[in-house]
Amino acid sequence: MSKAFTKESDDGDDDDEVGAPSIPAGAKNYVTPAGYARLRAELMSLLDVERPKVVDVVSWAAKNGDRSENGDYLYGKKRLREIDRRIRFLSKRLDIAEVVDPSVHHGSDRVFFGATLRYVNARDETRTITIKGVDESDSTVGEVSWIAPIARALLGARVGDEIRVHTPAGMDTIEVLEVNYPAAPSLTG
Repeated sequence: MSKAFTKESDDGDDDDEVGAPSIPAGAKNYVTPAGYARLRAELMSLLDVERPKVVDVVSWAAKNGDRSENGDYLYGKKRLREIDRRIRFLSKRLDIAEVVDPSVHHGSDRVFFGATLRYVNARDETRTITIKGVDESDSTVGEVSWIAPIARALLGARVGDEIRVHTPAGMDTIEVLEVNYPAAPSLTG
């Protein structure tokens, strides 16, 4: 059968990024101002820089004749599909994004979105995490998504509160030691 008559996916929605966390149904897509700016910069770079370059390569390669064995053409078309999928994903996520500035809580001892907090668990292990948006958190640098079980358990807690949280190892008790927020940007300049 010709590839012209087949669909790439049977579910009709190829906009989901592989490995991208989903936002719970009915929940908002919270994101910090810096996270929003980073996602928007990626989208603009794809639209204004990377996609036009790939289109030029594909156009050039298409003029070279037989497309079935033309690596530049085949790779370019595949890369174009990847870029277009990422553009659709970023556009959808940015459209539903709700930018929340954590600096409004500067000086608070309560855990809200954007907090960087230090806690200790029952095994006397101290950890520091920052609660960020689904699309901007990076666990390798101590950032957790606000939908992560640890973040959900900590949201609303105050310094000194003890929280019981489900972990892969079972139930754990953690105590909030410190809560920090970034300072509001200076208006002088």
